[in-house]
Amino acid sequence: MNKSYDNEMKIEFLSKSNNEAFARIAVAAFIVQLDPTIEEIADIKTAVSEAVTNSIIHGYEEKMGIIKLICKIAQNEVIIEISDTGKGIENVDIAKQPLYTTKANLERSGMGFTIMESFMDDVQVESVLGIGTKVTMKKKIKSHKEQDEFKKEKDELERYYNTEIAESSISTENDFSGMSTANSVRGEE
Repeated sequence: MNKSYDNEMKIEFLSKSNNEAFARIAVAAFIVQLDPTIEEIADIKTAVSEAVTNSIIHGYEEKMGIIKLICKIAQNEVIIEISDTGKGIENVDIAKQPLYTTKANLERSGMGFTIMESFMDDVQVESVLGIGTKVTMKKKIKSHKEQDEFKKEKDELERYYNTEIAESSISTENDFSGMSTANSVRGEE
């Protein structure tokens, strides 16, 4: 069953490290039509960078291959698929563990999937040994109304905490000022 999307793009490129930046920029340019915040764009670009880098370094290792990038928009959600026909992942659950890496000799941090999961709303990984890997990531782009409501709530919380901190410091100053008066009466100052 084909789901209807508002817009879709497909790109294929060689598994060269300099194409990682191309993939990030292509996705960022495509999603601009949703009017995302700078932070949302940065989050998505970072997640794309991690997925493409995984395909280059782990999927194809020293070999040249093709990376497919599909980006779809459905209402205010971005769906990004990055796939390769590389060696595949033996155990996805283990590979998704923070700090797990098969390339310790290359000083890889093992944080790629963790970073993707922290910046995107949903990350799914499908992989078959000898066939390849597909990473599907989703992120909802907040509407201007949602962004305004979020900013308003954030501002209200900041005002509340700033008021609490100010009142707390006044109370503390009063407590200490009484101590210094008491100490000077005793001649301890």
